[in-house]
Amino acid sequence: MFEGINEMPDKLFRVAIIDDTQNIAAEAAEWNKLDGRAELMFFHEPFADEADAAKRLRSFDIVVPMRERTAFTSSLLEHLPGLKLIALTGRRAPSLDLQACTRLGILVCNSSGDTDAATAELAFALIMACARNVPLADRAMRSGGWQESVPIGTVLEGKRLGIVGLGRLGTRVAGYGKAFGMEVGAWSQNLTKERAEAAGVRFVEKLELFKMSDVISIHLVLSDRTRGIVGAAELAAMKKGAILVNTSRGPIVSESALLESLAAGRIRAGLDVFEREPLPADHPLRRFANVVTTPHFGYCAPHVFRQYYGESLENILAWLDGAPIRIMNPDALAHGRDTGNIG
Repeated sequence: MFEGINEMPDKLFRVAIIDDTQNIAAEAAEWNKLDGRAELMFFHEPFADEADAAKRLRSFDIVVPMRERTAFTSSLLEHLPGLKLIALTGRRAPSLDLQACTRLGILVCNSSGDTDAATAELAFALIMACARNVPLADRAMRSGGWQESVPIGTVLEGKRLGIVGLGRLGTRVAGYGKAFGMEVGAWSQNLTKERAEAAGVRFVEKLELFKMSDVISIHLVLSDRTRGIVGAAELAAMKKGAILVNTSRGPIVSESALLESLAAGRIRAGLDVFEREPLPADHPLRRFANVVTTPHFGYCAPHVFRQYYGESLENILAWLDGAPIRIMNPDALAHGRDTGNIG
């Protein structure tokens, strides 16, 4: 068990706050509470690759990642011999190898963060942007054009909205759809007819949902069960001109099947998430006129960042005091790495 740090340490602990691509972390928490105990460094640019991350993070004791923007694989963790604590923003990060952290004695503490409204609202914003061709209209106006280059849009009232994953987010988006006068159906692997009816929507089998819906919105957690769960068969079943929106995780949808459907002009898509992030500059998804893209910022809202970084700071202070909180891998305590002035 830790004894804590009650006196000034011989060496300040080094804290890396990474993936701060929107330059918001410094103002989102009272980092001055670490004065005299730790020194901070903010990383705003993504790491080029795993080797770059290993090189630049090698000297740090504590890392504060922004969710899963950087993947902490077993191989990366093994190249960070000084890393003792990961203060995770968010409840979980699929790209963090928690078992490797435990094996290596790296403690992981998480945080909360109510992202439901922010993400659900962006999902419906993408639905609206696709339906009414808002990005195309905006580009036409900025280039001096008018209506001649903008396709006629789709009115959502009376159309069918298919929700894939009727959890907290899916239920919110279903409610938005009903407010717009849409007929709403839903499917997921564990969804029952009774649960769907309790949410005020109709349970529909997966392939039928893709066939009947004018809009599909995905709200699943990425796992081995959901990876690629929307594939060629589902996309081929969609109506011509139907809209697919994904604000969950890119790999839930087969990228190759999606690219094929979009290239053929069969469907439209609103995408906040991608198989590879950041999305490469030359990726074809950046060029399709029938795609609206945003840079995985569905959860990005001031109150969310304040909660993420505020609780991460609490986690660091608690660890420095020898009483860690919000621990995801308590077994790491039994064989933690040498922590200097922490007993």
